[in-house]
Amino acid sequence: MEEDLISKKELLDLTGISYGQLYRWKRKKLIPEEWFIKKSSFTGQETFFPKDKILDRINVIKNMKDDLSLDEIAHMFTPNLKDISFSKDEVLRRNLVTEMTMNIYSQLYPLGLALSFEKILHMYILEKFIKSGEVSIEEGKGILQTLKENYNNIQKEDYDILLLRKFGAAASILIPHGVDIYIDNQTKMVLKINILKCIEEMKIRVN
Repeated sequence: MEEDLISKKELLDLTGISYGQLYRWKRKKLIPEEWFIKKSSFTGQETFFPKDKILDRINVIKNMKDDLSLDEIAHMFTPNLKDISFSKDEVLRRNLVTEMTMNIYSQLYPLGLALSFEKILHMYILEKFIKSGEVSIEEGKGILQTLKENYNNIQKEDYDILLLRKFGAAASILIPHGVDIYIDNQTKMVLKINILKCIEEMKIRVN
């Protein structure tokens, strides 16, 4: 399934930003180059964007630009994730995840004195599943295992993590974002979360 796109004209009309602002933010690397997608249209070649991603990003930029410089905002989107490490208390103080989620994580994997971005991200995703009210703690542990075992892959590509359930048995799977999944009518897709979107949210929040 092709990702939902929005044209440049629709984007500018919807967000109220100017053509100049859009391309200035691109030059400052606030908006990734790969989000500018050239496609043929009846008027010639037109620029499109992944709709959900670009609208989320512009909303964040607009909310921050009065308090931070564009360079500071750009740094928030591209921190060196390998260098990020927080104590448990700091993670809780910043409201990145709750203590309940940490306790679930610690039943499978040691927390240690310092929590890496990888651990925080996995807990962040777990919390989204648990807070949905649709996912049990045991199912959440399965999600953690899927994330942990495939972390090297999901750093490189845009993936969704899904929880499926059939006759009370649950399974979590990873699929590339925008790809259709076909399941029988006795299997329920409980919840789907985009990992790249979680990473983008975390990049901002850890700064």
